[in-house]
Amino acid sequence: MKNCLVVDDSKVIRKVARHILETLNFSVDEAEDGRQALDRVEERMPDVVLLDWNMPVMSGMEFLRNLRQTNYEVQPKVVFCTTENDAAHIRAAIDAGADEYVMKPFDRETLESKLQIVGVA
Repeated sequence: MKNCLVVDDSKVIRKVARHILETLNFSVDEAEDGRQALDRVEERMPDVVLLDWNMPVMSGMEFLRNLRQTNYEVQPKVVFCTTENDAAHIRAAIDAGADEYVMKPFDRETLESKLQIVGVA
């Protein structure tokens, strides 16, 4: 079973994402911010990270940069999941190491499609 780490400061978004991911046969871990997400990655490397952009303590971009700069033997796929939808944000995310980008609100079909694109669904 594949594992997804859902990183979002919104409990509602984490709950919705968990429900969708579990119907897609993922096990799910959660983090409320980038700092917690780095701790979760140290505990258990996920196959994919569903990552919010704007969070307290450590933003999604800060998390992504830290993740990609660390010499882990295996790196997870990262799908940014955010309301930031302009081309500059999307380019910045991809340049920082994101594998895909999905807009909030998302549904099961959209998320499943993005996970297939990055090769984890």
